[in-house]
Amino acid sequence: MEKEKVPQDTSNLTKNNVKELLYATDENGDYTTTLSTGWEPKTIALSNSIDDINERIAEAKRQVETGEASPICYYMERNKMDLTILASYVGMWKWRVKRHFKPAVFAKLNTTILQKYADAFEISIAELKNIKKD
Repeated sequence: MEKEKVPQDTSNLTKNNVKELLYATDENGDYTTTLSTGWEPKTIALSNSIDDINERIAEAKRQVETGEASPICYYMERNKMDLTILASYVGMWKWRVKRHFKPAVFAKLNTTILQKYADAFEISIAELKNIKKD
C-alpha cells in the first residue's frame, strides 16, 4: 500500500489518541513506516472480539453468582486467560486448575493456593473470594 493511501478511519485508537505503526511504500517504491489512526475492517473485527470477551466475562460472573463455578473462572476470563495460561501462571497442572473451577473444591483451597491465584490475577485473596458487583 502506498503511504498516502494508508487508512485513517476513526477507531478505538482514535479515542485514546493512539496510532498504529504500519509499513507502506513511499514515492520511490521503498518500504517505510507510517502511522494510521485505524482501518474500518480491523476496527469491526476488534470490536467483535471485545464484545465476545465481554460476553464470556458476563457468563462467567453469572455462573459464579449462581454457584455453578468458582471465582477463578470469572477472573480467568476477566484477565483474558485460558486454562493453559492460567495453569502456567500458578504452576499447576491444567486438570488441577480445572478442578478448582468447582465451587466446593474452591471453598476448601488453602491460603497458599489461593495466593497463587490472587498473584496471577493481581488481586487480594479477599477479592478472589468475592467478585465485585460491577
